[in-house]
Amino acid sequence: MTVIDAEPSAAPADGAALRVVVVNGSPSRPSKTMGLVDVVLDTLKGMLPIETSRIDVYRLGAGFTGAIERDDVPPDVESALRLAEDAGLLIAAAPVFRGSYPGMFKHFFDLVDQYALAGKPVLLAATGGGDHHALVLEHAMRPLFGFFQALTVPVAIFASAGDFDGTVLLNPRVYGRVQTGLTDVADLLRARATRAAGAHPPHSNN
Repeated sequence: MTVIDAEPSAAPADGAALRVVVVNGSPSRPSKTMGLVDVVLDTLKGMLPIETSRIDVYRLGAGFTGAIERDDVPPDVESALRLAEDAGLLIAAAPVFRGSYPGMFKHFFDLVDQYALAGKPVLLAATGGGDHHALVLEHAMRPLFGFFQALTVPVAIFASAGDFDGTVLLNPRVYGRVQTGLTDVADLLRARATRAAGAHPPHSNN
C-alpha cells in the first residue's frame, strides 16, 4: 500500500509554494530518519512556503516489491513514483544498513524514470548508529543521484543515534548543519517555486 502523507502549508497569494516530497527509506514508524526530516521541513518552512508529501517505501506493498520494471507497478505505486518525479525539492532520507542505504530505498529509485530527476534539487539525509556511517552520504547516496543528473544540495545531513532522544533530534550541531544546507539553496528553491507557479497559475473565477 502506498503511504503518502500530504501536509500543505499556507501558500502566499501568488501560489508560489515549493512542492517538497520526502522519500522515506526507513522501515520503522516512528523513526530517527523521519525525526531528522521533520527538522529539515520545519527549518525550510521558516524560509519559504512549502507543500509536503511523504512516500514510505516500506509500505508500498507487494505490487512495489515484486515489480521488476516500471510497467509492472500498480496504479498506487505509479502515483508515488510520479509524485517523486514531479517534486520541486526531493528529500531522499534513509537509515544506514550494512554500510549503505536499504534495498527497498534503492528499489524505489530503480523504478524512477532515468531522466525525471535531471536538474532537480535533491537533499540527502541519513541516520546511522555512529558517525562513521555518515560516509554513506558521499559514497552511496550522492553517486546514486549523480546517475540521475540531479542537483544534489551540497550540504548533506547526517545524524547518529547519539544525537537523538528516541526519535527527537537534540544535537545543536546537526540543527546548524540543516540551517546551513538550506540557506545555501534557499534562493534557488524560491525561484523554482515561482517558476512552477507561473507554469501552472491558479484558476480564477472572474
